[in-house]
Amino acid sequence: MSGGRLVLPVLLSATFVQLLNVTVAQVAAPAIQTALGAGPGAVQLVLAGYTLTYACLLIPAARLGERYGYRRLFMAGTVVFIAGSVAGACAPDTAWLIAARLVQGGGSGLVAPQVLSLIPAVTPAARRPRALGLYGATMAVASLAGPLIGGLVLSADLFGLGWRPIMLLAVPVALASLAGATVLPRTRGADGLRVDKLGALLVTVGAGALILPLALGREAGWPWWTWAGFAVAAAALAYFVRSLPYRPDPLIHPAVLRDRSARRGILLVFAFNTGVPSFTYLLFLHLQSTVGYSALAAALTSAPFAAAAVLGSRAAPVLTRRHGPTVLTAASLVLAGMCLALAPLIGSAAGRQAALPVLAVGGAAFGAFTASVFTLVLAQVHGPAAGSVSGLLPTAQQLGGSIGVTVAGLAYYAPASDADAAFRHAMIYHVTAFTVTALISLRLRHGPGAAPVHDHSSHREGSPAQTRS
Repeated sequence: MSGGRLVLPVLLSATFVQLLNVTVAQVAAPAIQTALGAGPGAVQLVLAGYTLTYACLLIPAARLGERYGYRRLFMAGTVVFIAGSVAGACAPDTAWLIAARLVQGGGSGLVAPQVLSLIPAVTPAARRPRALGLYGATMAVASLAGPLIGGLVLSADLFGLGWRPIMLLAVPVALASLAGATVLPRTRGADGLRVDKLGALLVTVGAGALILPLALGREAGWPWWTWAGFAVAAAALAYFVRSLPYRPDPLIHPAVLRDRSARRGILLVFAFNTGVPSFTYLLFLHLQSTVGYSALAAALTSAPFAAAAVLGSRAAPVLTRRHGPTVLTAASLVLAGMCLALAPLIGSAAGRQAALPVLAVGGAAFGAFTASVFTLVLAQVHGPAAGSVSGLLPTAQQLGGSIGVTVAGLAYYAPASDADAAFRHAMIYHVTAFTVTALISLRLRHGPGAAPVHDHSSHREGSPAQTRS
């Protein structure tokens, strides 16, 4: 394959774009709220809307990639993402911005499963764990680069446009990914493969009916429609799960429901991401809205977390080979300890200085977890469940992030004696999220080092897409 050495950088650049766009908006949230006159619930929806459509489309998009070709879906999703980014930069009001973020998330949702399908297809078996580790490290770096880059852009106030250039930050990288897509292998779809339209509808309705009330219910006073939304979400998702064994070509292979390793791995990724990115969102929100930091000062405060995350992700492969799933348990407990320590520190200037090394330790744990969790989980899932799990893990990641942002926001905005108490409430939520993650990780099997990552495309139901010569 010509340009073979460029395939992995192209795929990882697309992953960088997807995760950068989650956190880069967090640092701009106070500026967006002020400029557009948005309420806290609407701002949460600006943030959660991206991850919502991202999560809803991941599983259907994986099937569409098999049906119509991975490269074709990769390029289509990138174009949709760029269009949503430009629309977001031009948003005249909050409703327009929320719609643009939904489009952005949809574009990322189309791209992400193609990346996870192409990595095993273009990487020799012996190098797949390393490639997947780089995938995880890219997610960690992108998640933490967003606030730093966003803070710099907001402080520069380019052309007097305020927060709007934030929406365009990922566009140059997305354009480079689109141009580089020419080196991706051409694939033809599996002609007999059907897309489960009912399953896609149920997942989308269920997730949307869950997130919307969580994002807007508190500000609206929890009217009847919020509880109706929860009921619709429960009914749609329950029917989706119960009907899996009876639908032709289901979005998720029914074997996932029977595979304990698959269920635990999906739950582990979901639980971890209910604490991330909500932690960085609320840290930046509190530093800017309560402490009075500028966006750049808030970003610099988190710099030790970001720098240490890079180091943690680099150490992850060695740690995983030596200690297996214990790395995930230890990292989760360190993050819980970080949140517990930050709660009393952020309230004073001296405490914020003392918080810097605490953030560095937490950042290293974050990087180690993110760079190793996909490898460890996928190594334990075999047979027909493996293909579905490769799509469900990023779905759990994004859906967990959406729910985490909304629930952590509820904790932060709950009645409190003062702003410092509100921040402590939020940190208690994050301590709980990371402690639950640690408990789940204890149930993963301990294997002899990092087991090889399987070629997930060979396990998906139906005929896999084939690479043209």
